[in-house]
Amino acid sequence: MKKILMIEDSKKTSFILKEVLEQSGYQVFLEHDGVSGLAAARREKPDLILLDLLLPKVSGFEVCKTLKQDNSTRHIPVIILSTMYNDENIEKMKMLGAVNFMKKPYRLEELLEEIKKRLK
Repeated sequence: MKKILMIEDSKKTSFILKEVLEQSGYQVFLEHDGVSGLAAARREKPDLILLDLLLPKVSGFEVCKTLKQDNSTRHIPVIILSTMYNDENIEKMKMLGAVNFMKKPYRLEELLEEIKKRLK
């Protein structure tokens, strides 16, 4: 079973998405801030990370940067899910190593397709 780590501060959004992903056959870990998200990434070694940019304690930008600088997590694909969708942020996240940037609110079918593609 593929493991997905979701780092998202909106509890309502994350619980709904967690349920959908679990029904699709994934094991999902949920963290609500950047610090616990980084710890979970190192501990759980997920196959994919869904990352919000606006997080308490440590921003999504810093989380992605830290993940990609760490030998134990740099190989994990990171998909950004954020309302902060603009050319500057998209470019910045590509440079930091994210594989995709999806604007919130996203279409669930598109997100599930992207996850499936990244977990082949």
